[in-house]
Amino acid sequence: MPVTEFIAGWISGAFGLVVGHPFDTVKVRLQTQSRYHGIFDCITKMYRKEKVLGFFKGMSVPVGTVAISNSLAFGSYSNSLLYLSDTKFKDRRKRPQNLHVYMAGCFSGLVQVYFTAPVDLIKVRLQNQTHSFKSKVVPGHPQARYRGPLHCAVSIFREEGIVGLYRGSMALVLRDVPSMGLYFLTYEVLCRRMTTEGEIPGAWTMLFAGGSAGTVSWAFANPMDVMKSRLQMDGMQGVQYRGILDCIVKSIRQEGARVLLKGLTINSLRAFPVNAVTFLSYEMLVQALR
Repeated sequence: MPVTEFIAGWISGAFGLVVGHPFDTVKVRLQTQSRYHGIFDCITKMYRKEKVLGFFKGMSVPVGTVAISNSLAFGSYSNSLLYLSDTKFKDRRKRPQNLHVYMAGCFSGLVQVYFTAPVDLIKVRLQNQTHSFKSKVVPGHPQARYRGPLHCAVSIFREEGIVGLYRGSMALVLRDVPSMGLYFLTYEVLCRRMTTEGEIPGAWTMLFAGGSAGTVSWAFANPMDVMKSRLQMDGMQGVQYRGILDCIVKSIRQEGARVLLKGLTINSLRAFPVNAVTFLSYEMLVQALR
């Protein structure tokens, strides 16, 4: 990957992560814990018990690895798009074919998932800890098992081996591959529609297109995101699901089809500002570094 894309991916990913992580924590809690009665109930209870820092649980792992994951996503997308378009460099004034954009986006989702799967697992496990590691046991609340990201990774590896670190990875593949294709396609199409032919998209265009791309792709990905989060939490208090299909069937039987929409509102609220900031900062940084 070009050094410029690595640096731009790191910084833009960090910006987006800081903006969106509190929303992500609330989303994960709503998807995996039934004791919350909606977004505001979850936010209120979290703040009362864990204060502001509770919303940033599990953030250190993504921040430390966002350089690689973002570079893999944006770098593999850009390079595969150049290959499919049979060009040597990306020119924002030239419009790639929609099919090529979608295929390159799907490829980027596949490339990044095998790096992000263990990171996402650790993040979800830490986000679901409602108490600190040394706090007293509270009836009705699971005891905290992990001191931090490293302890979490080591504990999972000792208990389940390398396979345990990739728990829920197939659901992650099914979530990210098509949704990343839709993500980049939405961004490119909106930039194209909002920009005069032959010109480079402006900052406001990138912000709107990036935010819209994030919202559209997350709305599409939400059902599989719910299954992914549940499979990642599975195993902490015994194994409940035999796989993705079993998780879908059991979840719908217990909570109805609406379970597939859990976290959709908070995902949509989070997706727009996060991806608006990510796309704008990435595009501007790449231009500046080059």
